Amino acid sequence: MKKMIIASTSTVYGSGYLEYILPTLRRFYKGIDEIIFIPYARPGGISYNEYTNIAARAFAKIGIMVKGIHEFDNPMTAIENSKAIFTGGGNTFVLVNELHRQNLFPALKKAIEEGVLYFGTSAGSNITGINMKTTNDMPIVYPESFRTLGSIPFNINPHYQDPDPDSKHKGETRETRIREFHTYNQLPVIGLREGSWLEVNGEDIILKGNLNARLFRKDSEPIEISPDYNFNKLCFG
Repeated sequence: MKKMIIASTSTVYGSGYLEYILPTLRRFYKGIDEIIFIPYARPGGISYNEYTNIAARAFAKIGIMVKGIHEFDNPMTAIENSKAIFTGGGNTFVLVNELHRQNLFPALKKAIEEGVLYFGTSAGSNITGINMKTTNDMPIVYPESFRTLGSIPFNINPHYQDPDPDSKHKGETRETRIREFHTYNQLPVIGLREGSWLEVNGEDIILKGNLNARLFRKDSEPIEISPDYNFNKLCFG
């Protein structure tokens, strides 16, 4: 049975890395003493070791050790033998490119379907959807495919921002870009605001945090979704 936390961000304004969600992670990872960290998204271009150390410092606060997947001789075997996984944020193109290059998507998807605890933030959350086409990131590398895990039946747009009526910026808003996506795609998109996350437990996909999410569907006006809503109630057909 799937057990996942799909978070918009790793850091909210005024707090440290993962600090806002650590109480939830303590509950989610109860009984787990070590997790595998996938650092491939490399925020700011930092090294895998640097990124793993950042994650390790955060998880140490709840008594969990972190080992980077790049430290294993065989990353696929590491996933197959894991009990818990965390995929960090950064650049989604870089993350997806590396997961495809190493052919790790099938093993990761299978692990999630078999109940391995999965936590993702930002790019690590983007890959839980059907594809990565609703990422906010620059295409600095060219993955062989935009296909991702498909562990949830829609896409997300993490770090979703509402238009600022006082802004002098005249570029595209997030809503505009998602409407562009729906010109060519049928897939629903959930705009996750900062500090929000989805908790997946089997077929249930529950919105958590203090803020609404924004649901976008092709040929429909977007609607606001309140916390504790179960997205499995929606017909995504």
